[in-house]
Amino acid sequence: MPSSKNNRVKKCVLANERGAQVFAPGSRRSFALLYPNNYHIGMSNLGLHILYREINARGDTSCERFFLPETGEKLLSRETKRPLGTFSVIGVMMSFELDYFNFLTMLEAGRVPLYSEKRSERDPLVIIGGPCATFNPEPLSLFADAFVIGEGEETINDILDAIKDDASLRREKLARLGTIPGVYVPSLYQAEYSADGKQTALLSLGGPSAIKRRWVQDIDKYAGHYEIISNATEFGNMFAVEVARGCGRHCRFCMAGYCFRQPRPRSLEKIWQAIEQRPAEADRVGLLGAAVSDYPQIKELVARLIAFGIAFSVSSIRADMLDVELAHALAQSGQKTLTIAPEAGSERLCRIINKGVTEEDILRCVRLAAEAGMSQIKLYFMIGLPGETQDDIEELAALVFKVRKEMDAVGNKGKLSLSVNPFIPKPCTPFQWENMLEEKELKIRLSYLQEAFKKHRNIDIFAESLRSSRVQAALARGGRSMGKELLAAHHEGGMKTFAATLRKTALDSYQPGDYLPWQHLDMGFSLQYLLDEREKALLGLPAAVCVDGCRRCGVCED
Repeated sequence: MPSSKNNRVKKCVLANERGAQVFAPGSRRSFALLYPNNYHIGMSNLGLHILYREINARGDTSCERFFLPETGEKLLSRETKRPLGTFSVIGVMMSFELDYFNFLTMLEAGRVPLYSEKRSERDPLVIIGGPCATFNPEPLSLFADAFVIGEGEETINDILDAIKDDASLRREKLARLGTIPGVYVPSLYQAEYSADGKQTALLSLGGPSAIKRRWVQDIDKYAGHYEIISNATEFGNMFAVEVARGCGRHCRFCMAGYCFRQPRPRSLEKIWQAIEQRPAEADRVGLLGAAVSDYPQIKELVARLIAFGIAFSVSSIRADMLDVELAHALAQSGQKTLTIAPEAGSERLCRIINKGVTEEDILRCVRLAAEAGMSQIKLYFMIGLPGETQDDIEELAALVFKVRKEMDAVGNKGKLSLSVNPFIPKPCTPFQWENMLEEKELKIRLSYLQEAFKKHRNIDIFAESLRSSRVQAALARGGRSMGKELLAAHHEGGMKTFAATLRKTALDSYQPGDYLPWQHLDMGFSLQYLLDEREKALLGLPAAVCVDGCRRCGVCED
């Protein structure tokens, strides 16, 4: 049983929300927006806020939120305390592969049949969106009635329009969903397998041969900020606002950079209008985007924030984009930590992944931040990148010591924090054919770095569990048959059981020419384009940054 202290905290969480909308049950069609992790993490997700606002703004639908319950809690909506299974539609925001297990747990707790084919006319439709749905929905295809492939602001309205006829049969609603651009209905397709169990095809039973991902071309049409302010989230009472979407940098490991490549900045006035109208409780503004420092009017926006005395922070900065003016603006606003992501420790590897950042860029960025008064520096690195050798690991360690030296040279005694995690090959990137490095070798490389820094009291190193990284890798590139493995693990112990099974088997691997479980999804570029980029990576050749009017990859042509 939860303690009385825990109960008081939970009541306080709800009471401290500003912006939540509650409608009387029955006054509107019900929509459950499910985030398969806890409230603290889920309410920090900007996509959840955007969909919450868009659904409630329709006038005919009420959106109620569900999060993974804390110990002793029941799975009930935040708004009206209704059970999950009583809703007509369940929309799932799936951002991380490890949340697949929480998703199954929540469906079961909500008395919703796990297999989509076993749901009756009385059961909710389960529609999954978010990054995981977009890049490879197949591991969850047994459990979803439909997936949103791409961005959801426009698609969600099309979906709700298509299923608003409550008198229609379930199969009729699914057939209509299957005609919406950017919606994938797994039951309209049949997977075929070879004798060794590998998927070889996905045959259409009435759905389109390719599902084109949806993307919002004019993002100024839609709000891009937190709808609800709560002090019980990862960022406290911060008001997060998206300054731009997409990234044209072409980092070869990045799914978002490939599938939502075209940079789409919001207008400065739209951003400022949202900031001005933020709730009084929001004591800080957070600027979000795939590459915030690439926002064309970043200096004008920052200058305006400072002029009006509005504290702000940015999610991260590209090392080659920080200058004296921006560094001092961030420090003046109270930002104490600068986060940059070199990703690779050597310039050779940077060329392979097309990061476009040099050691000189990193050291200059750190020096500017330290001189401006930001006392903490955080660096993100990956190990096990394609082509990586022990020499690259040693160069990574040497780079970290150079960064520490730059901080010390200007009298900055703050912490230098390193986040070092394994490279995980992801679908829809030039590295989708690469293998993940074996756990044993990853341990050797990580241990080398931990040993190198353990005696330095001002350098901290943090690493994700290698076992959970392996689980992510399996789920990221799994096929439709993986759903049965997920369900078996769910019934026998969840992720721990799944991870233990993985230790006895090899991860799925692919070679150019193999059938890919996600290749029925059209991200706007050809398979050959990814193969060409893979070849460039092996040769250490760069890919140019996106420019207006470019037609190299095809992403912007639809």
